[in-house]
Amino acid sequence: MSARARPAAGEPRPARPELRADAQRNRKRIIAGAQEVFAQRGLDVPVEDIARHAGVGVATLYRRFPTRADLIAGAFEAKMAAYADAVTHALADADPWAGFCSFIGQVCAMQAADRGFAGVLTMTFPMARQFQAERDRAYEGFAELVRRAQSTGKLRADFVPEDLVMLLMANAGVVAGTASAAPGTWRRFAAYMVQAFSAASAEPLPAPPTPDAIYRALLRVHQPGQGGRCGY
Repeated sequence: MSARARPAAGEPRPARPELRADAQRNRKRIIAGAQEVFAQRGLDVPVEDIARHAGVGVATLYRRFPTRADLIAGAFEAKMAAYADAVTHALADADPWAGFCSFIGQVCAMQAADRGFAGVLTMTFPMARQFQAERDRAYEGFAELVRRAQSTGKLRADFVPEDLVMLLMANAGVVAGTASAAPGTWRRFAAYMVQAFSAASAEPLPAPPTPDAIYRALLRVHQPGQGGRCGY
């Protein structure tokens, strides 16, 4: 600190540390509130509702998270890390096909437990470096899991990573459509899909969408500023 910036004798020192601590507390409250609201109601909930649930003002929320994308990335950063960890756990299975099947079931369960996360899996947040790093880790791990499962001859040879995005989008619809009346329906859907992925019952399929085609499709699904390249 320069002599010019140093407070005079007897003059109270600036309260910057207290302000930083207060800002951090507000950030934690906002993240916790957003996690709860997004999980129950999905990603389209008004920001005002999130601020009210968190017990802060809307202006405070915007100071901590200037855009909705910032808020979503902050709320789901820990869950994206857990998602990437699930891929790592699947890779550790001595049977790659069993690991693949277990992962599909687990990710579908994560979607069923959190309506917001169902959408986050197919979004990108280029400014949220840690979130993006975890998503990239998940994608790279899943691509390796696919290669290993195919090498055993148990996963159909024409399965591509983009098929996971298709599965996640479809399962999100099943979860949303049956949550109140038949909340366990996603389990049957996931089981159907695992059987469809098996090489034992494989039949020729139409050509898969390209990554760019999936990207364009997701841009139509999500609002401007929220959508993005496939999240695995």
